[in-house]
Amino acid sequence: MRNYYLTATTTTMTKELDWSNLAFGYIPTDYNVRCRFADGKWGPIEVSQSEYIDMHIAATCLHYGQEVFEGLKAFRGADGKIRVFRLEENARRIRQSAIGIKMEPVPEEIFAEMVKKVVKLNERFVPPYGSGASLYIRPIEIGMSAQIGVHPSSEYLFMILVTPVGPYFKEGFRPTNICIMREFDRVAPKGTGRWKVGGNYAASMEAGEKAHELGYSAVLYLDPKEKKYIDECGPANFFAVKDGVYITPASESILPSVTNNSLMTLAEDMGIKVERRHIPVEELAEIQEAAACGTAAVASPVAEIHDLDLDVKYIVAKDGEPGPVTTSLYNRLRAIQLGEEPDTHGWNTIID
Repeated sequence: MRNYYLTATTTTMTKELDWSNLAFGYIPTDYNVRCRFADGKWGPIEVSQSEYIDMHIAATCLHYGQEVFEGLKAFRGADGKIRVFRLEENARRIRQSAIGIKMEPVPEEIFAEMVKKVVKLNERFVPPYGSGASLYIRPIEIGMSAQIGVHPSSEYLFMILVTPVGPYFKEGFRPTNICIMREFDRVAPKGTGRWKVGGNYAASMEAGEKAHELGYSAVLYLDPKEKKYIDECGPANFFAVKDGVYITPASESILPSVTNNSLMTLAEDMGIKVERRHIPVEELAEIQEAAACGTAAVASPVAEIHDLDLDVKYIVAKDGEPGPVTTSLYNRLRAIQLGEEPDTHGWNTIID
């Protein structure tokens, strides 16, 4: 086994961090954790202070895209306890992603143990309650075998790094404008859209950057086959509220969002009907609220959707404010994550 304990990371002094004004970016922390699959089995969990990995020039992750990852968060609650939100769902999803591109899936018990360990080791980087910030947890698995030829790797490295982050969108919980551009597809029909693989995000960068240049926060993609139905919203799921009903797209091309699933559960708890179905573009004229949702932002309200190809604007937040259903769901989910409301669904894992 190669030595992964390389040069120690530069120590970050937490007293220098402005917790309430953190960007959504990388800040070095004290430790990451790693586990290697070789010779047909997973090895011991290792703790490292290095920000680097030793990798062969012919590793399959570099040449054939054998890479899957996840994103979840830890929060310091009102009671001072640290809570990790829905780690079991992320453990299941990264396994499905790995299976989807012929990688060795990480056992759920190893995933859970490593998440707990890396959060505990970096406890001083969990932002204080009330700051609006959180500890972002990034698990990643990569193919490590040296080979030239399109075949699955026989060796894998699973790692988890953490970093304190602020809001994903600098506007915070405020409505932003998004756009539709038909010249770009996020994924192919029957492709990798249902799995969290790096290639999906690489494929979205050109469209995303173009949208930003035009003043929009994200691209609202249409289905890649017919270009008739709403798909995903940049790096996030999309939901809308129409006549009091929570609607969200149904598609094999959409990543099953842990956040979206949580919001749907909370909506049903509140007596709101939930529909996962095809949403035609034209139906955007009939919605009263909309948001992009995911781990990074929870819910980012939509003010306006501009169909650039048809030059049609769908005004969603007519008063410029987040809608009442979106606001209630956002506040409820955040309150559960922070320990302000009872966790009736058992979503939180408390780090002792």
